[in-house]
Amino acid sequence: MERRSAEPFKIKTVEALAMLSRQEREEALKKAGYNTFLIDSSDVYIDLLTDSGTSAMSDRQWGALMMGDEAYAGSKSWKRLEKAVRDVYGYKHVLPTHQGRGAENILSQLKIKHGDYVPGNMYFTTTRAHQELNGASFVDIIIDEAHDPTLEHPFKGNIDLKKLENLIYEVGAEKIPYICVAVTVNMAGGQPVSMKNLREVYHFCKSLGIDVMFDATRCVENAYFIKEREKGYENKSVSNILKEMFSYSDGCTMSGKKDCLVNIGGFLAMNDDELYARSRELVVVYEGMPSYGGMAGRDMEAMAQGIYESVDDHYIAHRIGQVRYLGQQLIDQGVPIVRPIGGHAVYLDAKEFLPHLQLEEFPAQALAAALYLDSGVRAMERGIVSAGRDQKTGQHNKPKLELVRLTIPRRVYTNNHMDVAADSVLSLFQKRHAINGLKMVYEPPALRFFNARFSPVKSKLINEET
Repeated sequence: MERRSAEPFKIKTVEALAMLSRQEREEALKKAGYNTFLIDSSDVYIDLLTDSGTSAMSDRQWGALMMGDEAYAGSKSWKRLEKAVRDVYGYKHVLPTHQGRGAENILSQLKIKHGDYVPGNMYFTTTRAHQELNGASFVDIIIDEAHDPTLEHPFKGNIDLKKLENLIYEVGAEKIPYICVAVTVNMAGGQPVSMKNLREVYHFCKSLGIDVMFDATRCVENAYFIKEREKGYENKSVSNILKEMFSYSDGCTMSGKKDCLVNIGGFLAMNDDELYARSRELVVVYEGMPSYGGMAGRDMEAMAQGIYESVDDHYIAHRIGQVRYLGQQLIDQGVPIVRPIGGHAVYLDAKEFLPHLQLEEFPAQALAAALYLDSGVRAMERGIVSAGRDQKTGQHNKPKLELVRLTIPRRVYTNNHMDVAADSVLSLFQKRHAINGLKMVYEPPALRFFNARFSPVKSKLINEET
């Protein structure tokens, strides 16, 4: 018999959750324009919107807050954060930012010229937005298997080297300032990149003078999958695997709000001295002094501690295990999800879940709204709404994956909460043909998924049961 395991922590503080009636949830959903991003937190029962900034901090992190040095320049807390990044990730230079997109902004401004191309293993919303705002075109060079949600492939995040070669042949290496490698790939379902692929991509790019920059937001989860799935790494620690991963890059952007186990903050890291000097100049313009970069000293202390905690093998095994616990329940009941189950979330395949809806009826957005209406569980859309519009044609970008992301915050919920979420998804799956589509009634010009508003194409989001 397989022995069950428990969380590698105990709970010291609790927070009461909202328990709204269905009528109250319906009113909250209408007020939010059927956009789960616009629902008030006080109206949410179980919040699976994102794992960004929603982690529970440890006792040592809370203690570290009291050590915060709030000096405007040369903060001791900054020195501790800098040391943690160098110890765990191995980069030479580190610059703090208020969060990950601050690092994306600086990197994009410094590296990109108008007319450049930035290849990557599937887009991410804010990353691509910064690249495009600075005049580049994003090119997806992820392996084809990543676009098939039913396929069991151990490393769906891998770069297709042939696609990269074809792009370089077409536009020239001088038009590619860097390749952006996400570890793991959020939009593909939290899928990892293999060490072999990272190594091959790095050596190929260096032979052509192209930098490799990681989107390292969920890098610890990627390291854990390498330990599980790649031959030769099964007996290595997550910490050692992580160090090797980063050796196949020239730098990274990091949102500390995920794997670093804090509620705010990020950094830009690199090995190049010249790029570092230029980055320091822009940090002052957009973020703050290079010794705080938009973060308070106490936040830098908490992040430094969180970085060390994140590579604990017991912690990351539980973190991945809880995501699988939710996902396996849905698989067992025939619910279509992205497979294999990813590192930070379970992704519902909204196309298969709601096959009666056209893509222009925003099935993932409708399903996320229906989930909140059914149970008060908040999830988020990752499909045509998130993909935005083509800059040249003005038409909707139509990604092959139309997903609803059930994102698990770190160290926040128990498996009982996962059971509640699973029950709600299963209930909706049983009456899936009663769920109606949505129409967009307000569309922001950029990153529309945050603030867009919708209304049902019919009188009700979910048809009344007869």
